[in-house]
Amino acid sequence: MEGKEMSTFGEDLIQAMGEALAHAKGEGTAILHEPVDPREVRMRAKLTQAQMAPLMGMSLSGYRKWEQGQRRVSGPAATLLRVIEKEPGAVQRALAG
Repeated sequence: MEGKEMSTFGEDLIQAMGEALAHAKGEGTAILHEPVDPREVRMRAKLTQAQMAPLMGMSLSGYRKWEQGQRRVSGPAATLLRVIEKEPGAVQRALAG
């Protein structure tokens, strides 16, 4: 990173750390994500696990761990799952180039 990019990144990191510290102290607001079931999303989108994994940017084995409950779905991944649930074609088109 160069000059201004590093400065912006540093400022963003400091802000994020401050928000995390405030949340740990019970201060401030937290963003809570409703749980999302990747298998249900995949089934509604009529996709196979092999089709779903690349849409999520992960390996097939990693995706399967989500469906088996061995891995937890994070906030950003949950958001992407919600987009795939509503508009799977949009995500496929975006990733196709």
